[in-house]
Amino acid sequence: MTTNRITNGDERTILEDMLDRNREALIETARGLSDTDSRRRLVVSLTTPISLIKHAAGAERIWFQRFWAGLAESECDGYSRRDEGNFAVADDESLEDVIAEFERASQRSRDIAAHFDLDDTVEIPGETVSMRFTLLAMIQEFARHAGHGDILREQIDNPVPPHSNS
Repeated sequence: MTTNRITNGDERTILEDMLDRNREALIETARGLSDTDSRRRLVVSLTTPISLIKHAAGAERIWFQRFWAGLAESECDGYSRRDEGNFAVADDESLEDVIAEFERASQRSRDIAAHFDLDDTVEIPGETVSMRFTLLAMIQEFARHAGHGDILREQIDNPVPPHSNS
C-alpha cells in the first residue's frame, strides 16, 4: 500500500488518509528486515519490530471488529484481546506473514468503518466513543508505534558500540 498525503478535503478523508499513512509508516519500520532481526529484543518489553506490527493487527481487530462490528472474539480473524498476548508472534510466523496479517486487518477495519459516520458512537468497556475518536486513537497508536519501530530499526541497522570508560 502506498498512500498519497491528503492535506485538503473533508474531515473523514483527511482522518482516514492520516491513519493509512501511519499504518504504512509502521510497516516501513520493519520492511526489509530478516526474520531474525525483526524478532530482536533490544528493550526490556516485548517490543520488537515484528511484535509492533502484530500488536497493530490486534488493535485493528479490537477497535473495529470487536467494538464497532460487535463481533465475539471467536468471530475475529485473529487475536483480539486487550493484553500483552497481542504482541506474541508464533515461531512459524514470518515478518512477511505478520505484515500481511496487519494489512488484512487494516482493510477489514476500513470496510467496517465505512458503515459509520464520524459522529456515530459505540459503547466500549467504561466509555462511549465516536468513530471520530476511534480514528484519532488509531492514528495516535500507530504513530507512537512507528516511532518505536524507527528507534528499533536504527538500533538494528546502526548498532552503537559499547562505550569504553578509559
